[in-house]
Amino acid sequence: MDSLALFFTGALLAGGIYWFVCVLGPAEQKGKRAVDLSGGSISAENVQDNYDKYWSFFRRPKEIETTEKVPDFVDTFYNLVTDIYEWGWGQSFHFSPSIPGKSHGEATRLHEEMAVDLINVKPGDRILDVGCGVGGPMRAIAAHSRAKVVGITINDYQVNRARTHNKKAGLDSLCEVVQGNFLEMPFPENSFDGAYSIEATCHAPKLEEVYAEIFRVLKPGSLYVSYEWVTTDKYKDSDPEHVEVIQGIERGDALPGLRNYTDIAETARKVGFEVVKEKDLAKPPSQPWWTRLKMGRIAYWRNHIVVTVLSALGIAPKGTVDVHEMLFKTADYLTRGGDSGIFTPMHMILCRKPEKKTETATNS
Repeated sequence: MDSLALFFTGALLAGGIYWFVCVLGPAEQKGKRAVDLSGGSISAENVQDNYDKYWSFFRRPKEIETTEKVPDFVDTFYNLVTDIYEWGWGQSFHFSPSIPGKSHGEATRLHEEMAVDLINVKPGDRILDVGCGVGGPMRAIAAHSRAKVVGITINDYQVNRARTHNKKAGLDSLCEVVQGNFLEMPFPENSFDGAYSIEATCHAPKLEEVYAEIFRVLKPGSLYVSYEWVTTDKYKDSDPEHVEVIQGIERGDALPGLRNYTDIAETARKVGFEVVKEKDLAKPPSQPWWTRLKMGRIAYWRNHIVVTVLSALGIAPKGTVDVHEMLFKTADYLTRGGDSGIFTPMHMILCRKPEKKTETATNS
């Protein structure tokens, strides 16, 4: 009888592990399982060391303000978090307003499609995804618009993930991924019919630098739309709680410093853009974007158990538990930022690169 009870206990435990890891493993998208969690391009034995180095950036805040330091800082961050994001969140590393009656995935897709609708591209146009990640938005936008999308990401591991997903989705003829720094893009002037960035340019040490690069590669008359992470008019730098929340978001999301919403249009105009429209897409009547974070708390604890077990067994790299815990703490800061209204991840700005002025000859 004891052996039978032991057998059933073992079977129940094995079944539970299988359910956690294999069935619930890829929480939102097929393609990344819990047992495949890695440190991106960082070797497994160096994940913990790189996590420690990531946090060291914040002990030297003046250094990460320089353009030279930030790319490595952001690249390290995405090596550490890409697999965990994809496993627990999906292939689109951004937020979207909640839509009653629609899933998170559907709301995300509609948010992405709106971006490409705003820039008025046609099938066959060549457009730029600035900071494409593993390409979730790229694929949704290519399928919706039939435009040819070129994405750029600084992280080599994300390039490989995006290309794999593009091929699986049958969209590799429309989607191209390039490894590079969006502050120095490897594209000629006037080569894109439109561009968008979805919660990506917040990683730039100076917004002016990335906006200037986008301006350079766009054809005259083309449109660019960005969803920006900013502090709102409710943020008070004299309020210690506000400061704590914003600094928590910065530390947990590899941000050299969040900008205020008033800086965005000013910067766009400074590099030569015409500002067509500006709006915080998180404001009512939009439903809160942070409810997904609140609802995900149970999933977090489930995932944290899985990560802890896999790390203890040596399947997940040492340091993965620390990274996962960091992301959970960051989710709390993001939720507090959304609840209080001092932060928005979707301050939308729509810009146009002016048409070239034609010189007219005058009779002498």
